Amino acid sequence: MSTAETIPHDELVQPIDDDVVDAEVVPPSGNPCPACGCPVEPQDKFCPACGTPSEVVEPLKPVNSQDDQHKFLQCNSCGAKVSVSIDQRAFVCPFCDSNYVVEYSPEVAGRQRPEFVIGFQITPEQAEAKFYAWIKDNKWFRPGDLRLAKVAEKLRGVYLPFWGFTMLAESRWSASIGEYWYRTETYTTMENGKMVTKTRTVTETEWWPLDGEHHRYYSGYMISASKGLQQADADRIKPFNLPALKRYEPFYLAGWSAEEYSIEKNEALQICRQEFYRREQANIAGFLPGNTHRSLVVDTQFSRESSDLCLLPVYLLSYRYKDKLYRFLVNGQTGKIAGDKPISWQRIGGVIGGVVGLLVLLVILILILKSLG
Repeated sequence: MSTAETIPHDELVQPIDDDVVDAEVVPPSGNPCPACGCPVEPQDKFCPACGTPSEVVEPLKPVNSQDDQHKFLQCNSCGAKVSVSIDQRAFVCPFCDSNYVVEYSPEVAGRQRPEFVIGFQITPEQAEAKFYAWIKDNKWFRPGDLRLAKVAEKLRGVYLPFWGFTMLAESRWSASIGEYWYRTETYTTMENGKMVTKTRTVTETEWWPLDGEHHRYYSGYMISASKGLQQADADRIKPFNLPALKRYEPFYLAGWSAEEYSIEKNEALQICRQEFYRREQANIAGFLPGNTHRSLVVDTQFSRESSDLCLLPVYLLSYRYKDKLYRFLVNGQTGKIAGDKPISWQRIGGVIGGVVGLLVLLVILILILKSLG
């Protein structure tokens, strides 16, 4: 691949640093909180997720990995597969706000077991408060008939599946490297009706070809394994603090919903390779000598690829307004939010109309004053 334009080095994107997952993943310790399921370390006095005093945290046996504690539901509208608590009677799909949900057997799906998990650190109350603060921002442009209480009831904490990959990129590259040099030239120009002679500094570029090799390990880019959560939306609530990943145990899901992955590993691998190729290009471009470069071509081969299936905590809120689907997301670990909300075009139109009317009145007033003067 090549670029036709000339790119000054001081305008280049800096080399990309990767989010690195700890080489040694810490196994879960302590007991799950009976209120929310988050692991409580022995030295903690309170649950880090919901604040329940540790004095009431009693040892719990790990939740059986079979379906004795959860039932498995599939949305007929968007295809999402979610496990929920067995005592939950009603269920609305958190991805598309659909009620068309049926039960299915996890044995039929034959899904890979998750390998790592990050527990919820944001409580449902905190997530709801973030939603209200977000939706009320610029509230004047929000439709007046949007019933916030009914919308907020749909906020759900869900463990969503993500694929993580580590791979070695080995590249051959070639480019034209440019070195600036400067010369002074004389020119004439017209000033105040007279021809004058001036000088100016002109930047010239000397080009020469260069090629080389580059290699680097890449990791830390999490690929959404859910067809209900597009990668672009997942990127909006990143990053996750990946060194907090722990070995998956079923008790992490106590009290929470969890989605089965619907994007296969090979499909996610292709997405990840594209991102790591983009990073490899940026890293090579950032270390090229000279003042500028052009026609950079990078040929990359990936090897030593490994993958992990991780469950990451996300609060989802999907709702419909005037037959259009809107979504609000909260990173359940860091609290970062993203979403789209409806706006009232009637109110916006009223503001625009008011501004235009005010400008017309000012013009009329100016004309009247001029005629009087």
